[in-house]
Amino acid sequence: MMPLKIRTKDECRWDLVALGEVMLRLDPGEKRVHTARTFEVWEGGGEYNVARGLTRCFGMDTSIVTALADNPVGRLVEDLIRQGGVDLSHVNWVPYDGVGRAVRNGLNFTERGFGVRAGMGCSDRGNTAVSQLREGEIDWEKIFGTERARWFHTGGIFCALSETTPAVASEAIAVARGRGTIVSFDLNYRESLWKGYGGVERARELNGELARNVDVLIGSITDFTDRLGIDVGARVDHSDPDLGVVESVLRRTVEMFPNVSVAAATIRNAKSSSRHSWSAVCLSEGQFHRSAVFEDLEVLDRIGGGDSFAAGLIYGFLNGRTGRFAVDCGVAHGALAVTTPGDTSMATLNEVLRVMDGGSAQVSR
Repeated sequence: MMPLKIRTKDECRWDLVALGEVMLRLDPGEKRVHTARTFEVWEGGGEYNVARGLTRCFGMDTSIVTALADNPVGRLVEDLIRQGGVDLSHVNWVPYDGVGRAVRNGLNFTERGFGVRAGMGCSDRGNTAVSQLREGEIDWEKIFGTERARWFHTGGIFCALSETTPAVASEAIAVARGRGTIVSFDLNYRESLWKGYGGVERARELNGELARNVDVLIGSITDFTDRLGIDVGARVDHSDPDLGVVESVLRRTVEMFPNVSVAAATIRNAKSSSRHSWSAVCLSEGQFHRSAVFEDLEVLDRIGGGDSFAAGLIYGFLNGRTGRFAVDCGVAHGALAVTTPGDTSMATLNEVLRVMDGGSAQVSR
């Protein structure tokens, strides 16, 4: 495995550029979606959450490439993104027809779950502005050639939005790599999104195509085995996997995709909606690392934990740290993210470092 060759900050405007959809999340708090009378709103999206975490928690310069319908809902999402600190200069604003027949913004109704009651998401994201992006519409040469970025991140959620979005991701990856930008891809799979586009078989095919051109692959163990098709001839218990089998999965991944310099997978066992076992593994420069293990992590809102893991992992590598530091940083950031509501992290760098150092939950005065 080749080490990551990351461009220095002084030669790039952006630490990271992300490509993906940003939706408006409507959160009923402790209530249920189907019985709620009030909702709190947040912004969120798999790829965007990584950029936001890198900005708000880790102090890095990030930008989001996306599209929004130009109406009050889109402007609300814009306002939330501004609060998150992510640059908006690469948002494609699409004229709104007044009804949403041609284009609209995505909505995501999500309840957190508690105890034996599982969390639940109900997306309303058909025909959104970003799902209609096509190859050739984004000036990737400006982003990666003129402005320059150290890292580019996208993933399986964006690619599942429509028949055209995979080509947009492929185009972006090609230009990014050609300009010396590190490319990461999150294998994130959403069954509801892939129903109309070939299901898990098509997702596996597309992931395999894109994985041949990325530097860093991120996902759950299930993503690597079921959604990328990595077979090591042994059963993988996805909630409590044998570490030897997990290591074999990641080593087989980099054998199949020799361009991959880092493969990182989260391991989550949801004992209930409110208590999880949480950890991750990382293969980097031929070395296999397992993070600290949170055996009984108390969870307020699990949405975005994996994205926060990715943000912490990427932060570690962007700062020239080892794979062990990166995977520990990712797991600590993800653990903190699930203790607060909303898709995005509210953690600080000091809190992440404290958790990595084994700090307790004693009140800090």
